[in-house]
Amino acid sequence: MESKVIFADTNLKEAFEMLKSEDSRLFKEIENALNTIKQNAFAGRNVKKEIIPRSLIRKYQIDNLWIYNLRKDWRLLYTITNNGIAVLAIILDWMNHKDYERLFKF
Repeated sequence: MESKVIFADTNLKEAFEMLKSEDSRLFKEIENALNTIKQNAFAGRNVKKEIIPRSLIRKYQIDNLWIYNLRKDWRLLYTITNNGIAVLAIILDWMNHKDYERLFKF
């Protein structure tokens, strides 16, 4: 199912754009992931509702979370919603595996 991909806020979008010069490899991986998610919003793996971190639920008022694996040690977090016109994949964050494990308390 095709979707429109947006960032949760402008700071995140700006951080993504800064990656172009700071970490071009990660930028390209995220860009490829965004294109994949645009073609299929369900390309990532769905997180069971009971293990979605409360901090993300509070911050973004989400009821679903998807994880897209980037290179070995990075993850892209997004949620899927519908605005009545289109399916939206909202990018919440990307993080290295250490931060990912800390967020999920693994």
